This record gives sequence, C-alpha cells and structure tokens, in this order.
Amino acid sequence: MSTHQTRRAIGEAVTDGIARGLGAVGLFGVALIHLLDLPGKFDETPYMAWMYVGLTVSCVGLAGVLVATSDRRVWLATAALPATVIVGYVLSRTTGLPQSSDDIGNWGEPLGIASLFVEGSLVALSSSVLAARGVARERLGRAAVTPAELRAA
Repeated sequence: MSTHQTRRAIGEAVTDGIARGLGAVGLFGVALIHLLDLPGKFDETPYMAWMYVGLTVSCVGLAGVLVATSDRRVWLATAALPATVIVGYVLSRTTGLPQSSDDIGNWGEPLGIASLFVEGSLVALSSSVLAARGVARERLGRAAVTPAELRAA
C-alpha cells in the first residue's frame, strides 16, 4: 500500500469515526430531549409517554450499535428513527394526535425546536453517509461494499 493510499484510508477511517460519534451524540440528544418532556406525559397522554420511553430506549440502543459498527442498516435506522419523530411532531402541531390537541399550532415550544434541530441534523448526517456509500458502491460496481473496501476505494 502506498503512502497516499495509507493516508486516504486513515482519513476515511477518521471521518467515519467522527460521523459515528456525532450520530451517537445526536441520538443521545433526542433521548434527552424526550426524557425532559416525559414528566406529566403519563397523566396527560399515557400512550405518548410510553412512546417517549420507547424512543429513548431505541435511541440509546441505536447509539451503542452505531458506536460499535458503521453498517449501512444502522445508518438507515439512524435516519429513519428521527424522521418518524419529526412526522409525529408535525402531526401533533397540525392535525393533533388522539387525546392530544393542545399542541396544535404550538410551533415555538423550545424543546420542540431543539428536538427538530437535533432530529433534522441526524437525518442529514445519516443521509450524507449513505449517499457517500452509494457513490463508492457505484465506483466499485457492486451492490454491497464493506467498510474496508470503502477505505480502499
């Protein structure tokens, strides 16, 4: 392996590590925001409170998997999970959700804005990682590419 290839492989490994670290921090951020909004949800809308608990557990678990691997499926989940939360937020502010119409039109809630920012950032980060891998796949002419092949491409 030439010096240029070695430097490129190191650079791509560092970039991958940074992306995975940012993704994990973002997932922890989504979990924290919903944990902060959890008190009172059990009294107001219990099903929503349990959805928050499920989201929090999912985010923490997915963050752990993302730290351990850079698998394409993990990045897809890292894009899909916050995207579904964004859809839920938009629905709660437009049409309302069952047993919860108090937030219709309440677009300025600070935790909601923070949530949208973090979730949107995660969708953008995951999408850019997946797009970069799609370009590498095209370059190598294969449907699946391993991280080692990405570094060598």
